[in-house]
Amino acid sequence: MTPERFNRLCATLDKRQPDLTVLTDYVHKGRNLSAIVRTADAVGVGDVHCVIGDKDYHSFRGTALGSHRYVKVHRYRELQTPVGELKARGFQIVAAHLSRQAVDYHEVDFTKPTALLMGAEKDGISDEASALADIHVTVPMVGMVESFNVSVAAGIILSEARHQRQLAGLYDQQRIDTAEYDRLFFEWAHPKIRDFCRTHRFEYPALREDGEIIDASGWYADKREILAKRRQQKLEGDM
Repeated sequence: MTPERFNRLCATLDKRQPDLTVLTDYVHKGRNLSAIVRTADAVGVGDVHCVIGDKDYHSFRGTALGSHRYVKVHRYRELQTPVGELKARGFQIVAAHLSRQAVDYHEVDFTKPTALLMGAEKDGISDEASALADIHVTVPMVGMVESFNVSVAAGIILSEARHQRQLAGLYDQQRIDTAEYDRLFFEWAHPKIRDFCRTHRFEYPALREDGEIIDASGWYADKREILAKRRQQKLEGDM
């Protein structure tokens, strides 16, 4: 690993915002979801929550593989589950929705734990989502079109959230706990070893201060021996 990559990974993790997330309510176009995930990563969001059907989810997975390396996408079949979980953790649900009580998105305090709720491309958020939201926001427009594309609107609002959090100093300190930090660093820095460990149910190896595996050759030799013993035990068990 080069020093430049090591520093880039650390700088990204140092700015992750565990109390800022995005929740989509049947945004079904893969390219829009992928754009939202990329924007989420750009402002320090590490988790995105999607209510989406099977067919649309598979399409989305095919267009967002790069972003998935750095943002975890949680998939749900109905909205109440993620909203309930987020509210239990103290998140305010801010929905992009043109309603009578909607306010300009600049008026929201995004330094609070916040989940930005975005609705479907054509119909916007559902009636259920509208009722579950704590705040409705709009993005003022001066042209003839009625609304922004959902991924563009998410980008505009998330940029305001980033701006407010930057002024509040929330990007100037590590916000995720050390265990999560170390896990994410390993998975981003060593994706092949991550997959190997997941496949064979091994714990991640310890890292040196420069991000490389401590005694990598010894670790590999030990794991090869364990796998050989597992294969032998399976053979003996099948006899």
